[in-house]
Amino acid sequence: MNIVLAGMPASGKTTVSKQLERLGKKVYDTDAEIVKEHGEIKRIFEKHGEEYFRNLETITLGRLCELDGIVISTGGGCLMRKANTALLKQNGKIVYLRTDVETLLKRIEGDDTRPLLLGDARGKLQKLYDERTPVYERAADLIIDTDGQKPEEIAHKITELIK
Repeated sequence: MNIVLAGMPASGKTTVSKQLERLGKKVYDTDAEIVKEHGEIKRIFEKHGEEYFRNLETITLGRLCELDGIVISTGGGCLMRKANTALLKQNGKIVYLRTDVETLLKRIEGDDTRPLLLGDARGKLQKLYDERTPVYERAADLIIDTDGQKPEEIAHKITELIK
């Protein structure tokens, strides 16, 4: 059984996955896997567009879902494709790291590596939040509110609740 971390950009998926790694879990970050094979995400978006990136994401998930007992840290838009959610649920429990928009904005301040948030970060983030939150909530096997919690606390909570 895999643990799948899902949530908005800057919700703490990568940080929490590092804590889970310290607890002995093998971790794969879908964005990092794509970067290893295809280069910077920002460049992929600029050169090929979002749909191309989402296709790479689905292919990457297909490979990762063949593994067992791992943590998969997903990109923020990953669950927007029903096929991705179905793949992840075959052998995994989806954990939605729910984070307030104001917290997300603080975390992305000065970050120019997130293509979907360039420009009007507040407006774009709020729009993404409104679109994605219902999808995350429907897909989630477990929802953890991350505001005010330390990554190690969240990681311990996940391991306790998914046994």
